[in-house]
Amino acid sequence: MDATTLSELRKPRAYPAVSVLMPTHRALPESRQDPIRLRNLLAEVRRRLRDDTRVRPDAADQVMRGLERAAGEIDMRHASEGLVLFAAPDGEHHAFTIGQPVDERVVVDTGFATRDLVADYTRTPRYWLLSLSDQRNRLWDGHDGHLAEHTGDGFPIAPEPIDEAGSGRASRRPARGGDGGGDGERHRQTVRDVASAVDRVLARDRRPLIVAGVTRRQALFDEMAGPNTTVAGRVDGSFEGASPSTLAEAARPALAAYEDLREVGVLSELEAARSIQRYAGGLCEVTKLVEEGRGEHLVVERGYYAPAVRTRGELVPMDGMPGVLKGADVVDDAVDDVIETVLEYGGEVTFVSDGFLVDHGRIALVTRY
Repeated sequence: MDATTLSELRKPRAYPAVSVLMPTHRALPESRQDPIRLRNLLAEVRRRLRDDTRVRPDAADQVMRGLERAAGEIDMRHASEGLVLFAAPDGEHHAFTIGQPVDERVVVDTGFATRDLVADYTRTPRYWLLSLSDQRNRLWDGHDGHLAEHTGDGFPIAPEPIDEAGSGRASRRPARGGDGGGDGERHRQTVRDVASAVDRVLARDRRPLIVAGVTRRQALFDEMAGPNTTVAGRVDGSFEGASPSTLAEAARPALAAYEDLREVGVLSELEAARSIQRYAGGLCEVTKLVEEGRGEHLVVERGYYAPAVRTRGELVPMDGMPGVLKGADVVDDAVDDVIETVLEYGGEVTFVSDGFLVDHGRIALVTRY
C-alpha cells in the first residue's frame, strides 16, 4: 500500500461501490471461522443490493462477482488482522489484508470506505533508521516492520582508508578533537559526513529518525547533527553486520514510544489551535470546515463511525446503524467521507485510540485559517 494507491481508491465510483471489512485471525481455532464470517458478509451485501431500489440487477451482479473475485485472491490460511474487499459495478475489485483489526461492516456508497487502509498506512509511518559503527554507517528505509537499505545520498558511509606510507606503517594525523589521535579524528570526520548526509535526506524527506549504535557514537552524532535532524528514538548497542529483521525488531520499542508521545502531542496541538481560533470539534462542525477546504490536520478516534443523513446540504448524524440504509441522502459513514475530503485537500489525518478525544466529540480539526 502506498500514497498513490490510496489516492486512487479514494476517488468517487458509480453507485453502488461496496466495501466489506472484517477482522481476521492468525491462529487456530478462531481462524477456522473466518471463511464462514466472510460468506455471511457477502450474503448481507447481496441482500442490501437486492433491497436497494437504486441498484439495477445487472449492477448488483457485477458487484457480487467482483467481491467474489476479490475474496478469492486472499489466502485465508495466512490472514493478518483485518480484511478489506472493494467492488464497483464496472467490474473493478480490490482485496487487502492489513496489520490492524477492523470493525466488521458493509458499506454501500459512491466510493470505497478507505479509512482503515488510511489508518493502517498512517499507523505504520515510514521512518529512517541510522546504524552507526566503526566500519560502516548505514541508513535504512523503514515501514510496516520492515527495513530496506538506502544506498543513495552517499550511503553507506565508511571511514576513509588510513594513508599508509611507503614503509607500510599507518600515518597518524594530530587529533583535533582529542578522540584517540589521528584514527580518532578520522572517525570524527566520518560521523561528521554521516550527520551532514542524514540532514540532507531529512530536509528532502522528513520522517522520524531512529539512531542505533553504541553510546559514544550516538553522542558524537548528536554533537554534529544538522538543523533538520531530530532524533525520535534510540537503540543502544553495536549492530555492525546485523540483519534488517534484527534491526527492525530492535527499533520496535523506540517506535512505539515515539507513537505514544505523538498521541499526547496531538492533544497539545488541539489546545493550541483552540487558543488561536483555528479549532473545530464534533462531526457537524468539522464536516462543514473540511468541505470548505480548511482542514489542515484532522484527528479522529480509530473506532468512530457515524452514519448520517444529508439534509439541505448539512450532515445530521443518525443514532445507530439501521439494518438497511435506503435513500440517496443517507451516508453510511460520514467520518470516512470527512477523512477522504481532508486528504483530497492535502491535509493530514492522525488516528488516535478510542476515548482519547472524549472532550472533542471523538473528532477534531486544526484549520488552515
